[in-house]
Amino acid sequence: MRHELRPLFDRVVIKELDPDRVRRSGLVVPPGDHEPPPQHGIVLAIGPGVDWWQAQGLNMPVRPGDHVVFPASAGVWVEVEEERLLVCRVGELLGVLQPFEAPASFEDHELTSEDT
Repeated sequence: MRHELRPLFDRVVIKELDPDRVRRSGLVVPPGDHEPPPQHGIVLAIGPGVDWWQAQGLNMPVRPGDHVVFPASAGVWVEVEEERLLVCRVGELLGVLQPFEAPASFEDHELTSEDT
C-alpha cells in the first residue's frame, strides 16, 4: 500500500531539490558529510491553514508545485516511501522562487559612477 503525507494546519510538505554541484567554471563539487541540508525545494502538499478565531481562515501563500526557499533549521525531515521530505510551518519559509524578466531598459543600462 502506497502512503502519502497529508500536512495538518499551517504545515507544508517539501521535497528537497539537489543542490547545483556544477559551478559556472565547470568545476563539479562533490557532496560532503558536513553539508547543511538543501535550502530550496518544491512544495508537494499544503495543510488547510489555521483558523484560531473561527472568523477568518488563513489563505496559504504557497501552492503545490511552488519552488520555495527555507532556512537550514526549518521544520523536521521525515522519510515516507523511501523519500526524504521536509515538513515545516508555512511561516518558516523565506520565500517563493519566481521567474524574473528584467525590463529591456534595465538590461541595456550600464552602471556608471552616478548609480553607485
